[in-house]
Amino acid sequence: MLDKTDRTLLSLLQQDCTLSLQVLADAVNLTSTPCWKRLKRLDEDGYIRARVALLDSDRLGLVLTAFVLLKTQQHNSSWYREFASFVSDMPEVLAFYRMAGEYDYLMQVQVADMKSYDNFYKRLVNGIPGLVDVTSSFAMERIKHTTALPLQI
Repeated sequence: MLDKTDRTLLSLLQQDCTLSLQVLADAVNLTSTPCWKRLKRLDEDGYIRARVALLDSDRLGLVLTAFVLLKTQQHNSSWYREFASFVSDMPEVLAFYRMAGEYDYLMQVQVADMKSYDNFYKRLVNGIPGLVDVTSSFAMERIKHTTALPLQI
C-alpha cells in the first residue's frame, strides 16, 4: 500500500526523474537513506516502469498525430498474437489498445507528414490480413498531453 510519502515521491519523479536523491528526500522530509530505500522498493514493486526523457515531436519533425481505429473479424488468439506483435514492432505507434465498443483496436501514431502516414497505413493493412475497417482521424492541435498519472496526495 502506498502512503502519502510514496505518492509524493512518485509525483515528483513524474515531473522530473532527474531530481537528485537529496532533493527528493528534502521534499518528503526524509534523510537520503530512507528515501533511497523507498525509491528502491517502489522500483522493485513495479510502480516505476522506466525513467525516460520525453522528446518534443514538433522539434523532431514528427508533427502529424493520427488516431487509428480498427475493426477485424478475426478474434482467435493466434491472429491476436500475430497482430499485437506486428503493431508493437511499428515504431510510429506510440499507444495501442484493444477496445470494447464499435471498434476493436485504437492506435496513436506519430509521423512526419501525410506521406509518412500513407506509408505507415500501407504497411499496416498489407502486413496483417483480416482488418475489415481502418479509420483514421488526425489531430489539428495538441491541447493537453501528459504522461503524469493523477496521484492523490
